[in-house]
Amino acid sequence: MRVLHTAGAAGFAMLATPLAAQDTGDPAPPAEERAAQSEGEDEGDMIIVTGRAQKLYRVEEVSVGKLDTPPLESSLVVTTITEELIEDQGARDAQDLYRNISGVSFFSYAGVTARGFRQEENFYDGLRGDPYAGFSVPQLFNVERVEFLKGPSGMLYGPGAPGGLFNYVTKKPDLEEFSGQVKAIGGTEDRFGGSAEVNAPLGRGFGVRGGLFYEDRGTFRFNSASRTLIADTGLAMDGGPVRVDVQGTRYDQELDANRLRGVPVDDEGEFLTSRRWNHNEPGDFLNLVSDVFQVRLEAQPVEGLSLDATARYNDAQEVQNYHEPRGLFDSDGDGTIDATIREFRDQLRTQESWSFGGNLVWAAGISGDVRNRLLVGADHFEGDTYFRGRSLRGRTVDTPGLPNPLSLFDPVYGQSDPATYDQGPYTVTLTDSERTGIYVLDELTIGRLILVGGIRRDDFYDNSDGTVFEDSQTTYRGGVVYRVTDEISAFGQYATSFEPQSAASQNPLAGGPFAPTTGDIYEAGIKTALFNGQIQSTLSAYRITRSNILQTDPRGDTGNDGVDDLLSIGEITSKGIEFDIAADVTPDWVVTAAYGYNDTRITQDNAGGGFSNNVGDRFANAPEHQLGFWTRYQFPAIGLAAALGGDYVSERVSISGQPVNPYMVFDASLIYETGPFRALLRVDNLFDETYAASGFIDRTGHFPGAPRSAFLEVGYEF
Repeated sequence: MRVLHTAGAAGFAMLATPLAAQDTGDPAPPAEERAAQSEGEDEGDMIIVTGRAQKLYRVEEVSVGKLDTPPLESSLVVTTITEELIEDQGARDAQDLYRNISGVSFFSYAGVTARGFRQEENFYDGLRGDPYAGFSVPQLFNVERVEFLKGPSGMLYGPGAPGGLFNYVTKKPDLEEFSGQVKAIGGTEDRFGGSAEVNAPLGRGFGVRGGLFYEDRGTFRFNSASRTLIADTGLAMDGGPVRVDVQGTRYDQELDANRLRGVPVDDEGEFLTSRRWNHNEPGDFLNLVSDVFQVRLEAQPVEGLSLDATARYNDAQEVQNYHEPRGLFDSDGDGTIDATIREFRDQLRTQESWSFGGNLVWAAGISGDVRNRLLVGADHFEGDTYFRGRSLRGRTVDTPGLPNPLSLFDPVYGQSDPATYDQGPYTVTLTDSERTGIYVLDELTIGRLILVGGIRRDDFYDNSDGTVFEDSQTTYRGGVVYRVTDEISAFGQYATSFEPQSAASQNPLAGGPFAPTTGDIYEAGIKTALFNGQIQSTLSAYRITRSNILQTDPRGDTGNDGVDDLLSIGEITSKGIEFDIAADVTPDWVVTAAYGYNDTRITQDNAGGGFSNNVGDRFANAPEHQLGFWTRYQFPAIGLAAALGGDYVSERVSISGQPVNPYMVFDASLIYETGPFRALLRVDNLFDETYAASGFIDRTGHFPGAPRSAFLEVGYEF
């Protein structure tokens, strides 16, 4: 029998995709039911088609909320991007996925704008300890799924931004089935590479998996390219009530002519030069080597009691040599900005960290349709970071021993050699950080009513070159869900978050120490899974306030101690509505759409600005409107599927207040599957739209979106 999982070749930037994987309903009907809708025979071969949106692009439980919960029974708003979706998109790194999540858009590197706020920290398997230190972007080869928890998550995960939280769940050995696959890829911009994965049960409750990934690719920016190697191993032991997973991973990434900044723009938000322009020399680089070791234990010693504990160690080193744009200028006096001053930076960052987290869950029926789950947990993180750097700024004219300026319109590379620079000594910064949290979360179900409440206490410590700061903070979460019917739920939640002020900002002469930045959310909405999940939707409205942002005291140095004072009076408010829908129009045709409205504005500052923008202004890189769609049609008789998607982002402003113009891009792909063979052809930016993915500051410009590109990936499963 030949089985064809439908080809949802979504290599697109579709906001809507996760709806099918997000808080949308009860378990899908059995695969046999779906198969019966489009089952046929051809000379003894049976072709079974199962709906992607219903079977593969969604999960039946949300785990990022600590308590595994069916989406319709959760007050959280979570988007889950599954392994199948990652594969169908041919996604390689996190930036390939951001546009799949309503309320999330690209900001810079691994950072995003989430519900109006900048968010940069990533969790792995529920713990701190991102292996991609500094300015590298998470790769997806060894990732099983990506979970994005929207809104403040302080009660669940401790310090963090109020817009949301990414959690990358890594692949573990399967103890039941032997499997493996090999893939090869080739595409535009000199792209080539391949991967191999094997999973093998060993018997007696043991199993192993291993994977190797390598890819070499250029980028559309002059001089820029990347080479990525990931080696991943895992060993699992399941002795009945106890399972133990041991994992080890090496990440090795070489990025030529990085760290990449943007392309300068004018006051209308239009690029001043080609989107391929790069401020870096061919010899510049950003290289990362990161090693991770992790052990996880899961156990269910008695009925109703379960526990898990995970320990994670990460040792990462990132080295950068690059030329930073430091100031645009008119080189020939004709009134046109045509060049930039450059600064050479030589930097080394190392990070060694330990993370631990554990949870104990007791589930019990009380009486009748009343039941309760109680979770008690704790987590701890400690990290030592080392930074060594030096910089040397050039001038508007070529000067021996200094970086030369670079033309925007006719850049000439190779004339500036760091070996000839008169560089000074390195400066070194050592930072030690500790984060410890304990928390309690309770879920009470009374018939169709579900009540959730939690509280957490965090202690945190930072020591940056002898400047020590320590404090504690309490955060809360409350939620309510009412199952209107088996297919419709109404939900509401309130939650808080906090972020410690940096140790460098705690100078007592400036008025420190300062309380952490805080955030809270009020959110309510409706989730549906109609017609046995064939039409799924989520509608939610939220209001997030971020407070206690440090601002310069307009009174200046009130203590006459030579240091200008600071005040924690800044405030930003985000309000929004998000609507997602996914529908299996027919067994062979799926349509998804997502719309997000967001209004993030500065609501309090120091009366003299304090931010790059003013009170009442929209916050930087926070679009008001986002709209995404994706439609896929499959031809099961020939094993082929075709898909088209689009992504629209409305106008934004950069950190410097320059406009970031709206854009809409389209993507298309084809997937062909027959037996163990699978081929994916994907074209990104189908009509070669020139656009800015996000804005930064005026001297570095806007980050340009990639021009049209294509690749072919061929795989074999065994």
